Amino acid sequence: MDVTRQVSAHIPSGEGAVLLWVPHTTAALTVNEGFDPDVALDIADALERIAPRDAPHRHAEGNSDAHVLATVIGPDLLVPCRDGLRLGRWQKVFLVELDGPRERTVQVSFLPGGDSS
Repeated sequence: MDVTRQVSAHIPSGEGAVLLWVPHTTAALTVNEGFDPDVALDIADALERIAPRDAPHRHAEGNSDAHVLATVIGPDLLVPCRDGLRLGRWQKVFLVELDGPRERTVQVSFLPGGDSS
């Protein structure tokens, strides 16, 4: 899910970085291409190959694949800012839902910084 617009709404003007954190063990955050929807489908296919849902797991809840993938992708991002996110031309910020749909939260913390021109 593209959350770039929602994240951007919480960033004050100025220079620094934004720390993004998802406090869930079966969700993750990433930055990737947001223009061609086939990229997201290719990533989903690759993640399924890395941790198949139907593989044997010990965790009784039945969502071990989501826990594994959340660990591989990660719960956090640090993105530079200068009057907004300093993303590349095609980049977007994505919340990766691995065990849902569920209600999720992304925490946004702005870290002010000095001029680094």
